[in-house]
Amino acid sequence: MSSGPDLREVQAASRLRETRRILVLADGSKAAVAEALPEIVRWLEERVEFVELERELSTFCERHAAELGGFTGSRPDLVVVLGGDGSVLSAVRMLAEDPIPMIGVNFGQVGFLAPVEAAHWESALTAVLAGEALVERRMMLETEVTTAASSPGPSRAVALNDFVLSRGSTHGLVTIRLTVGDDVVGDYRADGLIFATPSGSTAYSLAAGGPILAPSMGAIAVTPIAAHSLANRPLVLHPDEVLRADVLRAYGEVTLAVDGHAFHGLQEGDHLTIERHPNSYPLLAPPGSGPWRRLRERLGWSGSFVRDSEEGND
Repeated sequence: MSSGPDLREVQAASRLRETRRILVLADGSKAAVAEALPEIVRWLEERVEFVELERELSTFCERHAAELGGFTGSRPDLVVVLGGDGSVLSAVRMLAEDPIPMIGVNFGQVGFLAPVEAAHWESALTAVLAGEALVERRMMLETEVTTAASSPGPSRAVALNDFVLSRGSTHGLVTIRLTVGDDVVGDYRADGLIFATPSGSTAYSLAAGGPILAPSMGAIAVTPIAAHSLANRPLVLHPDEVLRADVLRAYGEVTLAVDGHAFHGLQEGDHLTIERHPNSYPLLAPPGSGPWRRLRERLGWSGSFVRDSEEGND
């Protein structure tokens, strides 16, 4: 039997009617963002008590990481990201330990995670401040890297889209053993292995032949990259499983990328564990812009539900 909207989502949306403080994170490298920024900030300042502006998202991320994920001032009620999917990914990773409702205005190419087209920012933000936004709670993953030898650099990371182990610039294939819980699934001899959330199932995993997952569900998709054996197929695993990936054989350094950014190098004998992050992230979308509509538009799916329905009645 169909149920109504998730109560937590309704409550989260209604709380946005009381928004007093907004943090605007802008990708200053985009000329279109710089051009629209003054008007957007002025519009927001006329409607809420306080607007904090960060003109360079990368600078905010660096400073926020140095502050260990905290805010030196008051915590905002809403984050507005002006950029593209990459900007949203960066902002989510920085705020993962203390998620704040976030909406992305798309000045980029695709816009799976930044659902508001730049030309429609005013109507979308009006709906958000009125408490009419759709709240999509997105699963995140976290990983811990364990190296056989001393290796500099961070060992823990959070991803909204995916973790990718790949052979990097070497020519030989890498062999990675996947273990789920206490059970060895098998050894993958391939260019690499992708561990994706439902949000990330429409990113690199999709290009590698992985499945598309409902964005707000809980699951982990494991997709091999150009596997040597056709028997190595994508897997969809329970979100509460703990995964381990061991680098059994490599002809050079294996690269771990987090949401598309190189994070750590691994050698033979190194491994990483991957599990669900305890928090989910509340991404917002304007009314009428649900995830499946965005998929149809971004992926170019054809067909008209109205036309199909009419043909079925003939």
